[in-house]
Amino acid sequence: MAVDAHDLDHRARNLSGCIPPELVSRLLELGHTEVVELHAGRGEWFCAPAWARLLGERDRQADASEVLAPYLATGWWTAVEAAAELLEAWGRAGEAIAITRARMEAGHPLALECHARLLARNGRAEEAFTLLRPHIGELSLAAALVDVAADAGRDEQAAALVSARTGHRCSDFPWCCRGFDRETALGLLARVRERQGRVDEAIALLRAGSTTSTSNAERLAALLARHGRLEELLETAATDDSVYAVQQLAGLLEERGDVEGAIAAYRQVGGAVAPDPHAAFELARLLARHGRGDEALDVMRVQASSRGGDDWILRTLSLLYLDQGRPGDGLPHLDALAVARWGEEEWDLYSIRLPLISARDGVDEAVAQARGHPEGTSSYAALHLAELLAGAGRTEEAVAVLLAHFPANSHDLAGYLMDLGRIDEAVALLHKDTPVQVW
Repeated sequence: MAVDAHDLDHRARNLSGCIPPELVSRLLELGHTEVVELHAGRGEWFCAPAWARLLGERDRQADASEVLAPYLATGWWTAVEAAAELLEAWGRAGEAIAITRARMEAGHPLALECHARLLARNGRAEEAFTLLRPHIGELSLAAALVDVAADAGRDEQAAALVSARTGHRCSDFPWCCRGFDRETALGLLARVRERQGRVDEAIALLRAGSTTSTSNAERLAALLARHGRLEELLETAATDDSVYAVQQLAGLLEERGDVEGAIAAYRQVGGAVAPDPHAAFELARLLARHGRGDEALDVMRVQASSRGGDDWILRTLSLLYLDQGRPGDGLPHLDALAVARWGEEEWDLYSIRLPLISARDGVDEAVAQARGHPEGTSSYAALHLAELLAGAGRTEEAVAVLLAHFPANSHDLAGYLMDLGRIDEAVALLHKDTPVQVW
């Protein structure tokens, strides 16, 4: 088998001309390990690590290494990283370190961080720290240095190196500092102080950042929640525009058994019905988790009435109606919202109602109504029709619907063919270089 790093990278990035990872998983779930084995030896990258992992679990590590060897020989970083991960899991960290070092010394831009973290996980944190130290100006490597510093006993040195960056004031973010600005430096320094048990200092550092720094505001809220600083979290949530602190507060309260307090935290974001759509979404999920589906519906109905053109809100509302076994109530609501939009219902919004129609009137009625839509014969509509049919156990019909639009939705079509046991057809379709005969 001959494989080329450029070709592997192209197919892996674009998920084209190959068996994608979700379908490799489907093959394994369906028991077709022999297919995964076969194609692992035919240049199918996503099959290779999956098959190697299975071989390792069967105490056949030498065979697993042979599977990965042709891919590893190309020097392709993704293969190196996967091989190192497996070797480390098998207790062969020395070999993993050797292959990542080779790529690091060859100058691969991602290899240094991976190699250093691998060293640190395997008792060589001091060496990792030394490798990373000259690269403190690069954000990802600075974050790695902060992480390995604890095991290396170098927290204070890491803090000093990061502190030097806190004086930077961006003139042209991110170009002036490659994204390693003052706020990020404060966040990294706070991570060190928290790890040292100096929580108050960590909090002060995060508070010292810009009031517009979303990342540090989120770090602060998460830190307060981790340490159970309820009063401070309440204060932070009261002025939180991103709702992240409110989520942390609600999560902490729910964890402590104070469900009513968690609900109140979301409702306080502007009123009794949580007008912020993201807070409303989280509130609805919270209510549903605790068996209060009707209240969850009320929350999302308010959102749908004010933001009826937002598909994610309508989709959430529709799923809630389904979960509550009330498709007959959901459809009139969606109809009313469509009327409020002057009856305009593009496919993205129209398709949201199909599972409700199917639940109330049956799959055939849902398919018939969908086909009557102006976009009902499009390739993207075909995907929704296939989902309805396959969900009703009518996978052959789902295949026929998608085949009419091939090569659109080819991954979904291949998945349904796999479900039917028609593996060769599915793989040929994915490769697109073998005539596909589907009957």
